[in-house]
Amino acid sequence: MAIRRASHCVYDTRYHLVWAPKYRKWVLQGAVRERVRELFGEIAEHHGFEIEELEVDKDHVHVFLSFPPKYSIGQVVGLLRAVSAREIRAGFPEVRQQLWGGEFWEDGYFVRTVGDKVTADVIKKYIRFHEAKKRGGDQLGLF
Repeated sequence: MAIRRASHCVYDTRYHLVWAPKYRKWVLQGAVRERVRELFGEIAEHHGFEIEELEVDKDHVHVFLSFPPKYSIGQVVGLLRAVSAREIRAGFPEVRQQLWGGEFWEDGYFVRTVGDKVTADVIKKYIRFHEAKKRGGDQLGLF
C-alpha cells in the first residue's frame, strides 16, 4: 500500500479490525458471507477506504484497511457495521430469527495499528492463515 494523498494531508494509516455478530452466532455463511464481503467493498469504495485483506468467517470478520485521517476508527467501524447490518437484515429475513433484539453486530470490536513489531505482512499472513485454519491446522501467533 502506498502513501496516499487527500486535501491538506498525506497519510499511510493501516488498521486490523475484528468484530463478531451479536451473540457470536454463526450467521456469516453462504450468501450472507458473500453479501457482507460485497457490502464492505462497496462501502470502502464509496468512502475512500482501501481494504487490503478481508476474511468473513462464520462468527466474526477480519478487515485490514487504510482510510483517510478525516475518519476516526469508530466512524469507520460504525459505517461498515451499520450499513452492512441494515442490508443483511433487509435481504436475509432468516437472520432475524437467529439474532433477536434487532441488532446484527456485537457492540465491541478489536483494532490494531501497523507498527514495528506487528507489520502489515504479519497481519496479512495472519488473516490468510485464518482462512486456511478452517481447513485444519494449528493457531498462528502474531509474535
